[in-house]
Amino acid sequence: MKMSEYVPKAFFTALNNRSNLHCLILCTDWCPDVIWNVPILFRVMEQSRISTEVLLMEKHMETMDLFLTDGGRAQPIAVFLNGTGDVLGRWGARPAYIQAVMDRFKKNNPDKQEAGYKEKLNQTYREIGELYHASNEYQEVMLHELRDLFTTFPS
Repeated sequence: MKMSEYVPKAFFTALNNRSNLHCLILCTDWCPDVIWNVPILFRVMEQSRISTEVLLMEKHMETMDLFLTDGGRAQPIAVFLNGTGDVLGRWGARPAYIQAVMDRFKKNNPDKQEAGYKEKLNQTYREIGELYHASNEYQEVMLHELRDLFTTFPS
């Protein structure tokens, strides 16, 4: 993956001087969002020289439960820490425009016991997959979201 033309490589490279940043990526190897998004997270962390540790969700449930998304264990979750272990921010599990599809589904289908719920959920997952497959836009969006998040970190 190339760094974005719209988010200058220099932005992420400038973070090289921030030895106090650390990233924890909470994930599993079976989740499609992990497959799409973790390579981009790795590339950004590599470019920024932010030390990174991967925690497998199944082996770190207590940690995962500290970073729930709408009450669920969405993944991947990238948690950014300072040198003393304080959480500076988090990203995940999907770019916002893709997450909006799931948010809309959950809003419109609050009852998991309702007839047809699983079929609607599977259709939502297909729609999410189509957004990932449609273009590389999700990569650009992730880079922008990460840049915006990083700008909130204290110097």
